[in-house]
Amino acid sequence: MHRQKRSLNGGRAAGTEKLVTTTESACHGTPEGAGLRVERLPFERVPHQSRLFLEYLKDPTALRRFYPEAVRFHYELDGRRRRVLDTYTTDRAALCDALADSNASWGAGRETLDNIKRLRSSDSVAVVTGQQVGLFTGPLYTLYKALSAVKLAACLSARGTEAVPVFWMATEDHDWEEVQRAEVIACDGRLAGASVPGELHAEGRQVGGVTLDESIEQTINQLFDLLPSSEFRPDLESLVRDSYRPGRAYGEAFARMLAALTRAYGLVLLDPTDATLKRLAAPLYSEAARRAEEIAAATDARSRELEAAGYHAQVHTSEDAFPLFLIEGGARRALVRTAEGRYRAKGTENAWTADELSALALREPERFSPNVTLRAVVQDFLLPTIAYFGGSAEIAYFAQTAESYRVLGRPATPILHRASLTVVERRTGRTLERYGLRLEDFFGGLDRVVARVVEEHLGADVARALDETDADVARALDALQEKLRGFDPTLADALTGGRRKIAHQLEGLRARFHRAQIARDRAVLRQLERASTALFPEKSLQERHLNITSLLARHGRYVVEWIHDAIDLSTNDHQIVYL
Repeated sequence: MHRQKRSLNGGRAAGTEKLVTTTESACHGTPEGAGLRVERLPFERVPHQSRLFLEYLKDPTALRRFYPEAVRFHYELDGRRRRVLDTYTTDRAALCDALADSNASWGAGRETLDNIKRLRSSDSVAVVTGQQVGLFTGPLYTLYKALSAVKLAACLSARGTEAVPVFWMATEDHDWEEVQRAEVIACDGRLAGASVPGELHAEGRQVGGVTLDESIEQTINQLFDLLPSSEFRPDLESLVRDSYRPGRAYGEAFARMLAALTRAYGLVLLDPTDATLKRLAAPLYSEAARRAEEIAAATDARSRELEAAGYHAQVHTSEDAFPLFLIEGGARRALVRTAEGRYRAKGTENAWTADELSALALREPERFSPNVTLRAVVQDFLLPTIAYFGGSAEIAYFAQTAESYRVLGRPATPILHRASLTVVERRTGRTLERYGLRLEDFFGGLDRVVARVVEEHLGADVARALDETDADVARALDALQEKLRGFDPTLADALTGGRRKIAHQLEGLRARFHRAQIARDRAVLRQLERASTALFPEKSLQERHLNITSLLARHGRYVVEWIHDAIDLSTNDHQIVYL
C-alpha cells in the first residue's frame, strides 16, 4: 500500500507539491482514493447501540418530532444557511477578537487564524463539535470529532457556503474522572494508562481551570514508559511536554496539543470560560434564567414523550431543574426550585427568584455555566452554527435539548454523527488475515475468537471429529427416540432430558479441547489477546479507550492525515481503517 506522507510539522513531505486534503476531496474523496483500505460496519452490528441512535442514523428526518431541523444528508445543510444567519445576533467582531487572542496564545497556525478572519464575515457559518478536555486530548474520538468538522467545513466552503470548523472545549465540565486518564497499547500489548493525580481537582470545580503541578512530569514519564521507542518518539515527547507543563491550566494544555495536531487544517478552538465569551452569552443566560420553569417543564415532558415512544431519555430531567449552574467559590452548584418557587443552590441555604437570577446572569455571567439541556443552545447563540458533530449519547440528548431551543425561540441545530473509526495497525492486521478474522468477531469475547481459531486452524482435524460425533450421536438419538415414541411416549420424553446431558458433556469436552489446544500454542493466544485489546478493549470500541499518543508513537503525525483522509462524509457506518 502506498501513501504519501506529511512531514512531522504537518507540511507535505519533500517531492510533493499539492495537499491531498483539498476542499474538493473533502466532498468527493474516498478513503480508498487516498490509498487506505477501509471496511464499513453498520452500527446495527455493533453492540450496545440504542434504538434511538440506530433509527436516527437510518433516517433523521423520520424523527423530526424530536429533531425539528434534522437533515438526512450533509449536502442538505445549505438549505438552512439563511435561517442561521438571519437569527444570529452575536457581535462577530468581539467573538472573533476573543477567538484570535486565545488561539494565538495556544500556538495556532496561520490556517486557524485565517479561518477566524473568515468567521468575521457576515456570510460565514460554523461547523461545530466539542468534547471534554481529556488528558493528552482524551480518547481517539475527540480527534475524530475535530476532523469530521474540518472535513465538512471544507466541503461546504467548496460548494459555496463559507464555513469554519470550531471545536468547543468543555472546560466547564466538572467530571474529573472522565478526563484524568489516557490509555494506550503498551509495548507488551496490554491496555495501560497514565493519569494525573485525583487531588489536583476539588469537587465541583470546572476541569478546564485545574492547574497542573510538578506531578505532570511523572504522568508524562509514565506515558512514555508504556509507549514503544521509535523514530517518532522525540517529536511526540516534545509535543506532549510543550503542551502539558507545571503551572498550566488543564484546558490550555489540551488546547495546545489539539491545536498542534490539527495545525494544517485550521481548526478553531473555543473555551467557553473566556470572559469575553461569557459577556457575549449573557443575554441568553438571562433569558434562560427568566424562563427556567418553562424550559424545565418542556424538557421533562419531552423525556416522557421519548420514553412513551419506546426510546430512552439520555439526560435525567426534572420540572424543578434550572438550566444554569451557579458558580460559587469556584465550584458549580445546581439550582433547584423550592416549594416556594425560588431557586436554591444545592448544599446551601441561598435562594433567588428566577427574575433575580436573570438579572444576576446579565450582570455577572461569569458566575454561571449552562447545564446539558442548555449548553448546545449557548454554543449556537455564540456561533452561527450550521451543524454539530456528536456521538451516540449527544444525538440522544439533542432530542431533549430541542425543547430548550424551542422555548428560547432559537433554530434547533441539526446533529450529524461524527466519524467512528477502528484503526487496524499492521501487526494486528496480519493476525486478522492469518486466521480469517474481522473486528466484529471480537464482539462476542476473546473466548469465542479462540474457539474459532482452534477449530478452523489449530485443531481442525479434531474439530471435524467432534462435529462428526455430534452428528452421529444426534442421528442415533433421533432414531432411538422415534422407536421409543412408538413403544412408550413417556420413555421418549425421558430421553429428552438425557439428550441435554449428553449434549452438555460433548460441549464440555469441546471446551476442554479448545483449552488444551491453545495451551500448546501460547504464541497464537498472545496474538489473539493483543488483537482483542487493540480492537475491542474492555468490550468497547477502540475509539472510546485509546489515546492518540498510542498511534503517534508508532506512526508519527502522519497518522493524523490518514485519519482525516479515512473520514467519509457520505457514510454513517463504523469504519475499519487498515494502516
